[in-house]
Amino acid sequence: MSFHKQPKDDTQHQNHLDGAVKILSSDLQEEADRSGLDNHFQRWIEDLKDVNNPELHQIVTDMQALKAHFNGGAIDKDLVSQLLGRLGTNTSKAAVFAENPNTAERVTKLGEALSAAAKQVHSPQENTAAQDLGQGSAQ
Repeated sequence: MSFHKQPKDDTQHQNHLDGAVKILSSDLQEEADRSGLDNHFQRWIEDLKDVNNPELHQIVTDMQALKAHFNGGAIDKDLVSQLLGRLGTNTSKAAVFAENPNTAERVTKLGEALSAAAKQVHSPQENTAAQDLGQGSAQ
């Protein structure tokens, strides 16, 4: 009952997607201070390039810009929010290109996490309270 052509590659991509969602759900400034964030961005960029789909070009470009910005020291919250927002929208749309349903589900979650991170970066205090309220009533 195998539904993917390259299980190893799919599993690797899924692990990278899970890791990206985890990072985006935590404190981005704190993550930016760790060297691991740069490596994670690079893995993500390589995964996207491996897909070799021209439709994903804008995502690759935005990821490279985000990686370069986080390497630059001071964080421009407006720029980061804009990049994360566009990445969220484009990543959610890109889920249709995933052949493996498990990968598609993770890409969708990543798109949602990127969009949420964009809002969090833009107005951290407001969203933290809203997210706390949302999480409390959701379950």
